Amino acid sequence: MYKVGLTGGIGSGKSSVAKIFRSLGIPVYDTDKEAKVLIEKHPQIRTCYKSLFGDDIYTQMGLNRAKVAKIVFNDSFKLKELEKVVHPIVFKHFVGWCSLQNSNIVIKENAILLESGGVAFLDDIITISAPLELRVERVMKRDGVSAVDVMARVNKQWSDDKKIALSKYVIYADDTVLVTPQVIALVDELKAEAPKYR
Repeated sequence: MYKVGLTGGIGSGKSSVAKIFRSLGIPVYDTDKEAKVLIEKHPQIRTCYKSLFGDDIYTQMGLNRAKVAKIVFNDSFKLKELEKVVHPIVFKHFVGWCSLQNSNIVIKENAILLESGGVAFLDDIITISAPLELRVERVMKRDGVSAVDVMARVNKQWSDDKKIALSKYVIYADDTVLVTPQVIALVDELKAEAPKYR
């Protein structure tokens, strides 16, 4: 199985690209979505959150994400403690998910794939690149937040240049080149590579 990471900064267009891959028959593991489910349900993760933030961090509505975000934004120790527990469990879940796929190519989508060290078990990386101004504009429109709020999130991620330097493939989502034809061409490349990983 050829396992490929898909990453890109906030507002780069990862979700749209992932949808195109799925429509072309390539299974995509949405790390953010799966991690959210595990954070709500996995007993070891729940215990970790409660020990760091108190028993009331989980309400009837689920994890109080706003409270967690506010605390870890200013407390790197607690963030690291969370990551030490959550990341290995999500990784194990991804490995299990891979074993269930009827495909010789799978994609792992993760905004902080490289920053978090989430490249373990992967063979190659795809980075989606878009100009910073365009990304900020997209997120402001999508989330109804200010440019300052978006930049606070951008600054916690690596630059496109740094990601591209570690990637085998790049998709440009700058609104000047159509994305779908790039993904279709890339799928052909991935299919040519996949037999090497049997």
